[in-house]
Amino acid sequence: MFAACALWVHGEPPLVMHLDCSLSDYPHVVALFRRGACWGAISKTNGAVLRYRDPIYRSLRELAVSYFHEYSDLRGRKTLRSYSPAFDLRRIDPQLWVANGSNCQDVEDRLAGLHHYPLITVRHERLLAKRDPFERRASKLVQYKRPKSKPRKR
Repeated sequence: MFAACALWVHGEPPLVMHLDCSLSDYPHVVALFRRGACWGAISKTNGAVLRYRDPIYRSLRELAVSYFHEYSDLRGRKTLRSYSPAFDLRRIDPQLWVANGSNCQDVEDRLAGLHHYPLITVRHERLLAKRDPFERRASKLVQYKRPKSKPRKR
C-alpha cells in the first residue's frame, strides 16, 4: 500500500492486485502501474522473489502468473491460486490505508473479498511439481536477517 500511495502522490492511480493462495501460505498485495498498454507491479517482501515486475505484461493474468513459480510454502509446494482485478484504493477512506498506523486489516479484508480469477484448475494442481532442494534453499534468501533475540530479564 506504501507503493500505491507513492504512485498516487506522483499522479498515478493507486491500483493494487490481491494474490490469493492455498491455506498453507499467505496472500500478497502488489501495487500496479501501467506504461502504455503493459502492466508492471511494485511489491516488497523480505524475501527475494515477490518483488518488482517490469511493465512488460499485457494482462493482469500474465502479471499474476509471473509470481506463480516463486510463490511457495515451506514444504516447497507452489501455492498461488488466484488474483483479483485491479482495485483502486481511492475507493477506500485514506485514513484506513494512507494514515493508518496499524496493520490495515480492513483493507486486506476488502481486497480478499473481491472476485478472484483462478490461475490453475484442480487438474493443474495435481500436476504441479514441488520446488527442488536448490530452489527451496534459494527462496530463503532475505534482505533483512531476523535480529537475534535478547535474553529476557527476570
